[in-house]
Amino acid sequence: MKIQGLYAITPDTLNTELLCEKVEKTLQGGASLVQYRNKVVDASLRLRQATALLALCRSFNVPLIINDHLDLCAQIDADGLHLGATDCDLGAARRLLGEHKILGASCYNRLDLVVRAEAAGASYAAFGACFSSDTKPEAVNAPFSLFANAKQKTAIPLVAIGGITLENAAQAIDAGASAIAIVGALFEADDIVATSRQFTHLFNIK
Repeated sequence: MKIQGLYAITPDTLNTELLCEKVEKTLQGGASLVQYRNKVVDASLRLRQATALLALCRSFNVPLIINDHLDLCAQIDADGLHLGATDCDLGAARRLLGEHKILGASCYNRLDLVVRAEAAGASYAAFGACFSSDTKPEAVNAPFSLFANAKQKTAIPLVAIGGITLENAAQAIDAGASAIAIVGALFEADDIVATSRQFTHLFNIK
């Protein structure tokens, strides 16, 4: 599965119907990956939401990646898992998931984490926050020089995340990001389909 283009990361919500409606709009607009991330729901609702999103993503032939929860990823047979530095071990996750699932790693602003992630079997590494982020206001700053430096040390795709908008997304792509991960600027847009198309078009014209 190719890691490229618009990578939609879901917002926290208890409303499963609204969540699916918004994700469907991002898919209609051309999102190439979706990550289910929800920090405010219990395990039961998380399972229902993830199951609904998996069916939706499969109908668009787009992979669904689960944030943090290896057990949930395995339970619903999602297409992949994304882990932060304090989540479960990347190598252990790769062994449990098998070689065909997507495995992403948050590497913040550290090149050493990218090298380790690739060695552990990660499919991609994410740098961020590239810009100030309302989703994670406490996140470290990740300068764009990281992308060029990482490409000299590793071969896995690189994802830019944090504060990315239509106005600044081209900077991340020009720096070397294969994909741009977006929450607020996508899911809070007045027209999610049109906004998704605009983000996707940034890759089509490169």
